[in-house]
Amino acid sequence: MRIAQVATLYERVPPVAYGGTERVVSWLTEELVARGHTVTLFASGDSITQADLVSVYPRALREIEDKADPLAFHVAMLEQVVRRSDEFDIVHFHTDYTSFPFGRRLRCPQLTTLHWRLDVPGLETMYREFGDMPVVSISDAQRAPLPDLAWQGTIYHGLPSRLLTFHPVPSDYLAFVGRIAATKGPDVAIEIARRANMRIEIAAKIDNADRAYYERDIAPLMKEPQVCYRGELDDQHKNDFVGQARALLFPIDWPEPFGLVLVEALACGTPVIAFGRGSVPEIIDHGATGFIVRTIDEAVEAVKKLDGIDRARCRAEFEKRFTVGRMTDEYLTAYAKLIDDAQHSVRTRAPT
Repeated sequence: MRIAQVATLYERVPPVAYGGTERVVSWLTEELVARGHTVTLFASGDSITQADLVSVYPRALREIEDKADPLAFHVAMLEQVVRRSDEFDIVHFHTDYTSFPFGRRLRCPQLTTLHWRLDVPGLETMYREFGDMPVVSISDAQRAPLPDLAWQGTIYHGLPSRLLTFHPVPSDYLAFVGRIAATKGPDVAIEIARRANMRIEIAAKIDNADRAYYERDIAPLMKEPQVCYRGELDDQHKNDFVGQARALLFPIDWPEPFGLVLVEALACGTPVIAFGRGSVPEIIDHGATGFIVRTIDEAVEAVKKLDGIDRARCRAEFEKRFTVGRMTDEYLTAYAKLIDDAQHSVRTRAPT
């Protein structure tokens, strides 16, 4: 199959450290190549891939985010996809709705994985105009605000099985991984650790857009004796960081579409204590692979119950539900259906 994967340009594929969408695109792309498919990856020029790489800018836009218009680069890339679309059997977009106006000009079938939240004002009006666009959700919860789109299914993200290793014996700290943003709850994670009388280690990205929040609300907390900030970590360092944690704290305050770090924790055998927003109840099995809580008090009580979680069960759940092999199988099924539907449509329209 000739497949185009179209990534965002904010981070390289795969990202050096933080960057969930680009990381998933990389895993899917490399697995498709390994299975013998001909894959073209549209991404930043510093991306690393076995696919044929096409880029409109030599580096990830994160490096110039305050000096350039990121939309302009994406528009140029999407126009290249249109121009080359007769070279592909299918185009798979990971750029959310920005691809939709271009998608109607493609000369092959298409699919868009929606990686972001869908409850933002204005999206309903826009998606109504593009209700014919075939889309995939990354959790069932993500669909809730817009249930009537042309959904092709829910496909959970999947990691390479050997990327992160099982850690049967943890250390003595709680972990927070992700981005320093109010919706991610780093301040809440610190408060949970404080009340539980435990050390917390934080590995997180600080975007320029969140810098003021960090300086005002989080930087003072980083000076507390039980708090250690580790910066951003790559996969190699994240393996031990997450794997040696007693638990991953995920006190989100928004409808998380997926939460890749949840699966990374399970892959390491690390249980999760999370607020039950968005996709969390679809990923974490309460009482088996972690605890789903509603308040800080409940999270503190959950810390006391961590010895009752079988870390091997966490790893087994990852291997059963969240590998790149399973994810790729499901995307290939979706591709085949869209290609078959397009061919059937052509045959139906052909004169007799």
